Amino acid sequence: MQNYYQQQQQGVSAVGGGIVGPQYCAPYNVDLAIVRKVLTLADSFSVTDINGQTLFSLKGSLLTLRDHRVLLDAAGRPVVTLRRKLMTAHDRWQVFRGDSSDLKDLVFSVKRSSFFQLKTKLDVFLAHNTEEKVCDFKVKGSWFERSCVIYAGESLNIVAQMHKKHTAQSIMFGKDNFMVTVYPNVDHAFIVALIVILDEINQDTKGQ
Repeated sequence: MQNYYQQQQQGVSAVGGGIVGPQYCAPYNVDLAIVRKVLTLADSFSVTDINGQTLFSLKGSLLTLRDHRVLLDAAGRPVVTLRRKLMTAHDRWQVFRGDSSDLKDLVFSVKRSSFFQLKTKLDVFLAHNTEEKVCDFKVKGSWFERSCVIYAGESLNIVAQMHKKHTAQSIMFGKDNFMVTVYPNVDHAFIVALIVILDEINQDTKGQ
């Protein structure tokens, strides 16, 4: 079975032109700046384009113990809801459309490739891939070094990659800045949701 990225490359849309939505796909590279505020009461994300225009923000609550996050668009509308699936060995997250948590609105799920990991390695399964024999996307790299790469399935086709961005502001104000380059015809809302999950899993690992 072809994965989503291969279908996109051939001009065949498996899910209406985008994993989250066609409005989040562009025929060119999209560079996103992600600012993670690490000295606040609850860690938070904001995502801007290279001109500083806010594209997404993250809504969470201390009461949810970081098991529930909502990604909002620039107008404050829910794009996807991220939920940790409790009591799973490989730290599985499920992502739902809008503010839903109903299985019929499941967009994709993410799990660690193995329980013990020295470097980040995550498997991503789109909702229709119920057998999960082959992942639709794979994340590899070092989260600590902010050098993760997202691949289409088991291939070497890169769909997005991230790298650290040091600024005076990030050092002085405790803001962890990094850049993500999303490749053409890849849903950047999907990529941002993956980055949020990466961060949550990394925070859990540090707390163990």
